[in-house]
Amino acid sequence: MKTRGRSPTLITAVLPRTNLLTNAALILGFSLLTAACARIAFWLGPVPITGQTFAVLLAGALLGSKRGALSQLAYLAQGAIGLPVFAGGHGGVAYMLGPTGGYLWGFVAAAFVVGWLTERGWDRHVLTAALAMMAGEVVLYALGLSWLARFVPGQALLATGLVPFIPGDLLKLALAATLLPSGWLLLRRLGVSQADLRPWR
Repeated sequence: MKTRGRSPTLITAVLPRTNLLTNAALILGFSLLTAACARIAFWLGPVPITGQTFAVLLAGALLGSKRGALSQLAYLAQGAIGLPVFAGGHGGVAYMLGPTGGYLWGFVAAAFVVGWLTERGWDRHVLTAALAMMAGEVVLYALGLSWLARFVPGQALLATGLVPFIPGDLLKLALAATLLPSGWLLLRRLGVSQADLRPWR
């Protein structure tokens, strides 16, 4: 007679393998890293140049698709309740509905895409890791520009929300891809292995 195993809970289905405390620490840690990188901000218009993208790309590459996306959702939740975690020390729902709102939600999508690709082996070489991160950037800007179009005339959209960011984002992408092995080393020292963060079926 066969016995039926326990059905997975929602939490174990989304965050298996590593324990709940480890998952929570990783997700919260990368949300705080994104908040810290938001402190690096230069305003050239309605959308600032910040260090956030660096944290977003690393979150996806190191934590995988689901944990990476959850880390950015946690970041947005912190901002939504009014904590000053956004660029320039901003927080609150009103800021999230402003010109930068699409970019903020793009962080979630970008981390997921980067994580999805690295779970499939794109993190095994710096070049392919960089390509995975580039794909995440494309998704981020697709969402960011789509929302920004509500605030900026069409003819000025790319000059306002894309072109000024390309040099800095290429630099952040290269830095994140280069530091990926160091990130794995740090996680291992914290007791988290790559196998712990591989995708689940």
